Amino acid sequence: MFCGSCVCKIMNSQSNVKKLIGVISGKGGVGKSSVTSMLAAASKKQGYKVAVLDADLTGPSIPQAFGIEDKAYGTEEEIWPVVSKGGIKVISVNSVLEDVTDPVIWRGPLLAGVIDQFWNNVIWEDIDIMYVDMPPGTGDVALTVFQSLPLDGIVIVTSPQELVSMIVQKAVKMAQMMNIPIVGIVENMSVFTCPDCGKKHHIFGESHVKDIAAQYGITEVAELPLDMAVAKAMDEGTIEFVDRPELDSLVVECLNADNPDKHDGYPEPPEGCTHDCSSCGVEGCGSRQ
Repeated sequence: MFCGSCVCKIMNSQSNVKKLIGVISGKGGVGKSSVTSMLAAASKKQGYKVAVLDADLTGPSIPQAFGIEDKAYGTEEEIWPVVSKGGIKVISVNSVLEDVTDPVIWRGPLLAGVIDQFWNNVIWEDIDIMYVDMPPGTGDVALTVFQSLPLDGIVIVTSPQELVSMIVQKAVKMAQMMNIPIVGIVENMSVFTCPDCGKKHHIFGESHVKDIAAQYGITEVAELPLDMAVAKAMDEGTIEFVDRPELDSLVVECLNADNPDKHDGYPEPPEGCTHDCSSCGVEGCGSRQ
């Protein structure tokens, strides 16, 4: 909840999210939402309790990916997430809009308020790991979400194009400026294997992702092929049943992610802070714990 200058965020007592991982991309069109969905599915297959918070408010596609048509329900103070066929909990703006084709034309403060509600007012219960499908890019909308959630780490999604390599570096630097650890990089659509002859084609150019990862000390890199089965599953709402073993080790890294600065770049809470903002008399508190 927001409470004046303290900007303190307290999750409801019925929810316990152990790990919160943001999935970002420096630009749109690289398959960020499909990677988010497949990371969630891979985590579920490993036996964990999983949730997805769809923070891409102006382009929400997570419900479609999981085949979810039900709407979230609740009261003014509590919201219950929708649940996929495989048991993954999901909240998205499309879960609360009457018509999923309605555009979301909101400015930053309103966007931040929605993310705040998704994090604080949704009754998530016990969740081992939650993935956040972040807005694409490194502009104001993405920054708003970065500052609204206590992220343990982020995963950057990219594709092999040379131009995208430059944009990935922007995303890396943004994460570093926000003091959020980078868990790994996923290069999507890395290679295409012809179903007829088996020959591999680099449709979007040769990969540079390992060079970029090495430059910034990122050790976990996953390369996903251009697979028509993934596109079909996203359209048909069956993405959680797609098996992508390339993501298994990244899931482990996500579960081990640790961010001691969960105030997302804000100053450390001053001495004496109890995180009880109702009785806070300390000026200048920037706690988000």
